[in-house]
Parts: sequence; structure tokens; C-alpha cells
Amino acid sequence: MYFLANGDELGVAVAVLPADHGRKVVGRVVLDYESRCLRRKRLSTEGGATFVVDLPQTVSLDPGAAFALADGTAIAVTEAHEPVLRITGDLPRLAWHIGNRHCPCEIGPDHLVIRADPVLEDMLRRLGATLARGFAPFRPEGGAYGHGRTFGHSH
Repeated sequence: MYFLANGDELGVAVAVLPADHGRKVVGRVVLDYESRCLRRKRLSTEGGATFVVDLPQTVSLDPGAAFALADGTAIAVTEAHEPVLRITGDLPRLAWHIGNRHCPCEIGPDHLVIRADPVLEDMLRRLGATLARGFAPFRPEGGAYGHGRTFGHSH
């Protein structure tokens, strides 16, 4: 059982809903890539209302997901814009080097995207990559043995 602390006025989120959930939305949280992987945490909506996420297992939230509150309403999840690097060049070679460092990577037809990192930026420039800094939601490729993120190498 979970006891609410003073200020958790929206209650407890007990499940994650897909984008087409159809529930009444009573708030919105904006989460970066790291924050979209969670099990138990206190969060605040854009309007300042607080709630507790208490899920049975760790999840990686997909674009458009929402938290299901115990009262039947929902909190929408929006992806934060965060510092990213857009990479072009010899993509197979560059992707190999990024993957060799276990760095999450978004893969497009003519580019790669990683979270901004000065060490990786230097390495990629030395490998001949063309880089463009920007701010965007970061949506890296999921693991080969499941959807979303992979949690370890137990596959």
C-alpha cells in the first residue's frame, strides 16, 4: 500500500496507457529521455499538481503515452526537447562506433541522432562525421529483442 504525502493531490499513477487511451486528461508532464524510464517516482505536472508513479515494473514510455491514475483519469506524457547531435557521413561506420560505446542512437534514413556529448562529438568529428547541434525529443532505437529500451544483456 502507498500512502500519499501532503501535496500529492492527483493521487497515484498505477499503469501506463497508449496514445489512444480515451481517458480524461487532467494534466501533462514533460520528460526527457532519461526520465521516460521509470517505475516509482513523484512527478509534477506543468500546472504544478503532483502525483506519484507506482508501477509494477520499470517501463520505457513510448511517444504519446499517458499515466493512468487510480480515479480513472490520465496524465499525458510529452517528450522534452533536449540537446542532441544530428550526424551525417559514413553512417554504417559511425553507427558502429556509437554502438560500440553503448550509446543510445536514433537512426534515420540519412542521419543518426544522439544526445549531445562532447566526448562523442570529438570522436565523431575525428571519424569524419558532419554534426549539427539542435534541440529535439530524443527517440533512440529500441533493443533487438524487445520494444523500447533493453535492460541489460540477458537476452
